[in-house]
Amino acid sequence: MSAEDRRAMIVHAVLPLLMEHGANVTSSQIARAAGIGEGTIFRAFKDKDELFDACTAEALRPDHVLDAIAEIAVDQPLADRLVEAAEALGAHLERMGALMSALHASGRVKHRDPDQRLKGQSGTWKGGRRESMAAIRTAMVELFTPERDRLRLPPEQLAALFLTLLFGGRRLAPDVDPPSTRQMIDFFLHGAVEAG
Repeated sequence: MSAEDRRAMIVHAVLPLLMEHGANVTSSQIARAAGIGEGTIFRAFKDKDELFDACTAEALRPDHVLDAIAEIAVDQPLADRLVEAAEALGAHLERMGALMSALHASGRVKHRDPDQRLKGQSGTWKGGRRESMAAIRTAMVELFTPERDRLRLPPEQLAALFLTLLFGGRRLAPDVDPPSTRQMIDFFLHGAVEAG
């Protein structure tokens, strides 16, 4: 196994542990989860901080959600496509949030530019937050494109609006019962006023 493959294998084994235990995960727990000896961890990573940074970078990567969006069949109704995309994006957000919350709750607070977690790790997403969101927006454009002739706005603008509604709505009203994904998609497609 190459050094990069070993690092990736360790990161994938450690991510669930970090979400459960935060930075309090032990070297022996990491070794057991990865099926390796403790010494192998520190041949792949100089210390636990470097390993945790690699795990954070992996959790922030948009690759999983981009793959999920690319797999959505464009021959189904637009509402169904958008529900699938919203669920994939929601899972991506939950994964990132769970890791960050667990790390923060366990006392690992790093005050540095979050884009740096996406950059300097070998084998990780090469762009920063802006590039990640641009890639997600581009993937969303593909879901709107089959209806281009029926849309009131270009697919690029609709993709941006959809992401703003999806991501912004989760933070703006934490004390209000959120609409279901299907309700949010219906609102996005048909507005707030009943037809009639």
